[in-house]
Amino acid sequence: MNHEETHVVDSMGLAQDIQQMLNKQLSRRDALLWGVGGTAALLMGCGGGDGGDSYSSSSSSSSGSSSSSGSSGSGSSSSSCSEIPTETEGPYPADGHVSSINALTRSGIVRSDLTSSLYTGNSVDGVPLTLAIKLVDINDNCSALTDYAIYVWHCTPDGEYSLYSSGVTDEDYLRGVQATDSNGMLYFDTVFPGCYEGRWPHIHFEVFPSVSVATTYRNQLKTSQFALPEDACDEVYSNSDLYSSSQTPFSRISLSNDNVFNDGYSLQMMDLSGSVSAGYVATIVVGVSA
Repeated sequence: MNHEETHVVDSMGLAQDIQQMLNKQLSRRDALLWGVGGTAALLMGCGGGDGGDSYSSSSSSSSGSSSSSGSSGSGSSSSSCSEIPTETEGPYPADGHVSSINALTRSGIVRSDLTSSLYTGNSVDGVPLTLAIKLVDINDNCSALTDYAIYVWHCTPDGEYSLYSSGVTDEDYLRGVQATDSNGMLYFDTVFPGCYEGRWPHIHFEVFPSVSVATTYRNQLKTSQFALPEDACDEVYSNSDLYSSSQTPFSRISLSNDNVFNDGYSLQMMDLSGSVSAGYVATIVVGVSA
């Protein structure tokens, strides 16, 4: 993967982005969230039904032990109140840190649908994945944090990062910012990440105190990574032609030898429900010190 010089960015349109976010309409995300068992309701402390296959840290071959106390391994558990570990942002954050590239200042970056590029309009194909994230304050009995922001980014099914990797330096898909609602919830529609050599399948994220300051890494409160369950990864990589390049790297990596998750991942493992044909919903509770 190669670094390229940054594109000229447009810092205008933030207010419009926020309004569009607030006015979002019913989408594939909403259908998936309730079609696979009401995962959004579960995260908000309400009851939910059963539906679809489920994958969590218990389906992974490693124990999921963590140096952090609290969660027993279920990423969406709301019964624990522990701070998610800080992890490296990696070499491709596009937050103005590692290089001059900063996707956070681009008009339109506040969005729930990450599957298209803001500049080119090109889309990325992959198995649909909806992220349902709840942000809570560990200093206040894990109460919901409202109007905070999370920036997420991850690789394509081919294991490449927009704005950095050869062939996709003009694209900025699979990156976006959302604000938490009154329940501390936010959602992203994306595709299942691929696997590349040396890393377990993962999703990067940064937490900010508000959307208005989510414009540079300097304002982040927490940087970390989500891990994806082994069984779900194996199902996607084995049954979708879009992930053929992920099969070999995935066969060579484990949570125990990954350089990020080898010291524990119980608070970072997402719970997944769904299938390759229908798409997946990934849920997790993120505890931070607000």
